[in-house]
Amino acid sequence: MSLKRTLVGIVRSQEGTSDRVKDPQMKTRYYNLSRDKAWEEVSSIMKKIPGYKVLHEVASVGEITLEKRTAFGRTVDITVSILSVSPVRSAVDIYSASRGSLGDLGANYRIILQLFAMIDKKLSAYKVVQ
Repeated sequence: MSLKRTLVGIVRSQEGTSDRVKDPQMKTRYYNLSRDKAWEEVSSIMKKIPGYKVLHEVASVGEITLEKRTAFGRTVDITVSILSVSPVRSAVDIYSASRGSLGDLGANYRIILQLFAMIDKKLSAYKVVQ
């Protein structure tokens, strides 16, 4: 992780992915899977990650809410969204925010990269290269 991300993390306590971000690692991920199949795969991955607690799942909306405690005792809330782009293509976005008033020193950025790495590993055969 770069020094810039750490410095930004001093004041920033949230991070999210989208199509419009400048950082290529934080771009929305696309997979050649139906939303239902992508939901099953991503949901099973999220339930197996040690240190993360699944709080809420809404299959009809395509959202999974997770909670993680950091080494410093802070709580991080994470929302994973699975969206249907077409009948055979899905998109995955992640939003992560730390509770509290101070920055996170880039923890949310690292959490998103870690979750995307796990999802990409499991769904590598279906990943759309942009």
